[in-house]
Amino acid sequence: MSVALALTALALFQIKHYLADFQWQNAWMIAGKARYGHPGGVAHAGLHALLSLPVLVFAAGGWSGMVAGLLIAEGLVHYHIDWIKLRFGAARGIRPDDREFWHLVGLDQMAHQMTYLGMLAGLAIQA
Repeated sequence: MSVALALTALALFQIKHYLADFQWQNAWMIAGKARYGHPGGVAHAGLHALLSLPVLVFAAGGWSGMVAGLLIAEGLVHYHIDWIKLRFGAARGIRPDDREFWHLVGLDQMAHQMTYLGMLAGLAIQA
């Protein structure tokens, strides 16, 4: 995978993440993410995987078993990152006006970004 392709794919992941987490995530999804298995949290993680589909197909140069595996992995990882963040925050009574809340948000976002790096690394290693 060329550096230009990897950087373009990473930029596309940034845009899709912004859309899925900050524009298209609704109250039902947000409310469901703290309850394990709730359809709202599953739908949110599914939205992320769905929006990653064109980015991965572009980066991989087409559909493959690797792309399918990465989409499933992203959905599972995204779901669990969000669930852990919310459970941890709820167990400690952390609210948006607490400094710790923003530490958790930053950690959550960093974990998602690391997922994208891992996905691109998987494609690069496969090539």
